Amino acid sequence: MPDLHFEEVSIRYGGIHAVSDVSLTVRSGAIVGLIGPNGAGKTSLINAASGVVAIEHGSIRLDHLRLDRLPAYRIARAGVARTYQNIRLFGALSVRTNLNAGAYRLRTTMSDDALRALLERVGIRPEILDAPAGGLPYGEQRRLELARALAARPSIILLDEPAAGMNPVETAGLGRVIRCVASDGVGILLVEHDMSLVRSICDDVVVLNFGKVIAHGTPTRIAADPAVIEAYLGADVGTQG
Repeated sequence: MPDLHFEEVSIRYGGIHAVSDVSLTVRSGAIVGLIGPNGAGKTSLINAASGVVAIEHGSIRLDHLRLDRLPAYRIARAGVARTYQNIRLFGALSVRTNLNAGAYRLRTTMSDDALRALLERVGIRPEILDAPAGGLPYGEQRRLELARALAARPSIILLDEPAAGMNPVETAGLGRVIRCVASDGVGILLVEHDMSLVRSICDDVVVLNFGKVIAHGTPTRIAADPAVIEAYLGADVGTQG
């Protein structure tokens, strides 16, 4: 599967530089954590990679394909899927319809067997296919968003705070699902504030502060970096959520 490359990416909103010269790579089968304080530019990078916002300069590539020159639907068809900070399911529609909406890239409707297998892959009971998505428990709605992204059979998934609002048990379960997805060769860029999740599943971590990269390395190295502790983690990294 292809790798996702951000090369000296800058994003500006009017007079505000949200992201300044950020470079990072998400390789096939790897989970890269993107952390930092609120307003550091994390979601802006996901929005740029999915075609929601334009970049000022630099490039975003899926191997040799320039994504930053494409509209959002072309980026999705190229194999980049995403989830959102706030749940964006079609709540009044069935689980089946939500998953088939995610499979737009395949230009086909998924069979019931395929849909049930997808639900089981993310730890959701397969018998709820016809239930309204908005009626599921919160944790299952979060997992359904991931399942909808996986329905497109992407090579890259951009996860924007997938554990937001989950309790520790739900978060640990989600982490195991994300790790299994990566083991199938999917590259994952994970924006997350829950440092226990970041430490447990990420291969590499990139830290942003005021739109710039201040550190890059393994979770262990990042947790001990003085600049990261000062800017984001605080003295007691174990309490960071």
